[in-house]
Amino acid sequence: MLAEFKEFIARGNMVELAVAFVLGVAFQSVISAITERVLTPLIAMVFGEPNFDALLTFGEIDPETGVPAGSVGAVLTALVSFLLVGIALFLIVKAYNRLQRSQAEAEEEAAPEPDPQDVVLLREIRDALRAPTAGGDGHAG
Repeated sequence: MLAEFKEFIARGNMVELAVAFVLGVAFQSVISAITERVLTPLIAMVFGEPNFDALLTFGEIDPETGVPAGSVGAVLTALVSFLLVGIALFLIVKAYNRLQRSQAEAEEEAAPEPDPQDVVLLREIRDALRAPTAGGDGHAG
């Protein structure tokens, strides 16, 4: 059983998944900063309020929190938050793809183009003709 567990953990997919999870958790702080510090204030500038929790509330008010039992506005706030996270991720992925594309183009420009096959063959023939023959003085004929 211990050997099976070791094999399970050592699989490449499991390790890649663990790395992706850790990076995702770390990346979450970047997305939160963009959402909370850039996009949400922009929403507040446009609509005057960064969240809609007070809109369309219903039900009894909880004495401990002072919040009504139901709130359509809270659902709207969650939807807007979801959209903001999606926009932030889209912008980051778009910038990353642009960077990758520009790096690939730079590498393509830096790499010399290979010679055509006929040029390679002509060079081989030339080099073979220049090479001294085994029994002669280096001249053909």
